Amino acid sequence: MTLTPGAATLAELERVWREGLAVRLDASARPRIEASAARIAAAAAGDQPVYGVNTGFGKLASVRIAPEDTATLQRNLILSHCCGVGEPVEEPTVRLIMALKLLSLGRGASGVRPVLVDLLEAMLARGVTPMIPAQGSVGASGDLAPLAHMAAVMLGEGRAFFEGREMPGAEALAAAGLTPVELSAKEGLALINGTQVSTAFALAGLFDGFRAARAALVASAMSTDAIMGSTAPLLDEIHTLRGHRGQILAARVIRGLMEGSEIRESHREGDQRVQDPYCIRCQPQVTGACLDILWQVARTLEIEANAATDNPLVLTEVDRIVSGGNFHAEPVAFAADQIALALAEIGAISQRRIALMVDPAMNFGLPAFLTPDPGLNSGLMIAEVTSAALMSENKHLANPCSVDSTPTSANQEDHVSMAAHGARRLKRMNANLAHIVGIEAICAGAGLDARAPLATSGPLRAALDRLREVVPPMGQDRYLAPELTAAAALVASDALAEATGGLAEIGV
Repeated sequence: MTLTPGAATLAELERVWREGLAVRLDASARPRIEASAARIAAAAAGDQPVYGVNTGFGKLASVRIAPEDTATLQRNLILSHCCGVGEPVEEPTVRLIMALKLLSLGRGASGVRPVLVDLLEAMLARGVTPMIPAQGSVGASGDLAPLAHMAAVMLGEGRAFFEGREMPGAEALAAAGLTPVELSAKEGLALINGTQVSTAFALAGLFDGFRAARAALVASAMSTDAIMGSTAPLLDEIHTLRGHRGQILAARVIRGLMEGSEIRESHREGDQRVQDPYCIRCQPQVTGACLDILWQVARTLEIEANAATDNPLVLTEVDRIVSGGNFHAEPVAFAADQIALALAEIGAISQRRIALMVDPAMNFGLPAFLTPDPGLNSGLMIAEVTSAALMSENKHLANPCSVDSTPTSANQEDHVSMAAHGARRLKRMNANLAHIVGIEAICAGAGLDARAPLATSGPLRAALDRLREVVPPMGQDRYLAPELTAAAALVASDALAEATGGLAEIGV
């Protein structure tokens, strides 16, 4: 995929992440890259101190570096910053990090030579993936430690994955027919300053969050039909009076998914219930608000994905090299916290629908715990408990990270964003949410089965048929854990939503 710096879309980046696409920059970026590199080369040969070009870093910015030591300075910077710990970042996310770094360098404000861009493109094309430990960034001065692990492979250091094996970085480059680079002035700093790791984690969380939201709308429509809930609260006029885009769309989607259901038509007259519980009646207001958050975050992250976020920046139009703070990942930290809130709330209301369906006092005639033979069988009793455990875990994980600053680097970097781990937790939260929504789909499917011979709508029947490929109807108690995992996989893969037609309007 060819990406244009400053104009890459989230849809393009999601394809890079999901499909493992190679990435190259549009040729229009090359002149700006060359111009900024020339400006840095001139500064490195000059007498004026320029941060990170002929000075030390951070608290050592007052130390001047001789021109003959420029390459050593940059190499030492990379190696000294390779201090990441923890599990390796998954290969698709590392590739997204590399693509984001290309976009940042491609803005022509970083002062790197085209050879660095060429090497990153070639590594993506030939499948050389740096081994990046997941932990070690506080999301300010850039994602220093994890990006240093990426840069180290470009120098023939560190470790990388190639053709399914982990090996030394130099060996991986050689196996792919690539040659390490020797860094020039400021290039090491350009590679490790920046928010690309935090942004990649956040984007991965966003992309999977939209999938969970789509599946949650399908599952919630199934649940509403299973408990014979009213569709009156889904009327478009109600939601347009309030005006929120997400709420209007969520109501429209659920209403459309239930259109034509025999179950729904069977209780329009004579139903003694006046109102459904909030988890049914207020679905559009809750899930819709979560969608609005995700769309707001998407805009923030699209801007960040296209941003130049290292330091100092080369302003070629005014012939200046200026130190700033674009590496501070506060926008990403806030975005990650907002995604976390949305994921927690989608899961919270989904869990309440699960609890509603298994409760014989609330489920409007469905069998207790959705088993055909309650008492001898426990049915989905403990599946509901599992969903409660996962919901509670996500609530805890949703606590904000962006307000938890701590000073680092001898108080030079005295306010940090904590964006990296704030965004990294989203993977765990999405995994939990996929299981919650998958359990809801299983419960709703059992409820729809119990309403036979009345049939649900065509779209919901298609979703139920897809679920039945991996989760058989409830009968006698059986070993359920693999089926919960299979249902979660339908959510995470988008298969549940795709069965109904895809809900493409809900996404980036």
